[in-house]
Amino acid sequence: MTYVVTEACIRCKYMDCVEVCPVDCFYEGENMLVINPEECIDCGVCEPECPTEAILPDSEDEARKWLDLNTEYSNVWPNIIRKGDSPEDGPTYEGMEGKYEKFFSKNPGASAG
Repeated sequence: MTYVVTEACIRCKYMDCVEVCPVDCFYEGENMLVINPEECIDCGVCEPECPTEAILPDSEDEARKWLDLNTEYSNVWPNIIRKGDSPEDGPTYEGMEGKYEKFFSKNPGASAG
């Protein structure tokens, strides 16, 4: 099992999860984070830290479709080891449906490192 970041992170990107990860397996895109499944040690400390509940174990049905996306983008986006600035308008997007189709960006994030 590994953990994955799901659609709920898109445009919210609060990054509280980054601070608690003991193996620095988060990677930053322009408007969401992903987890590298090969680096994740399945400790689960990130899951309760996410205010939008965007992090799920890949064993959950909802998370399975996000495993490929997390794998793909963790191999091209920069690693992030410190919490950066969250989008000011993040709360506007909390709970919104269809964020992947409307807002997902393939671009890397800016506050990596």
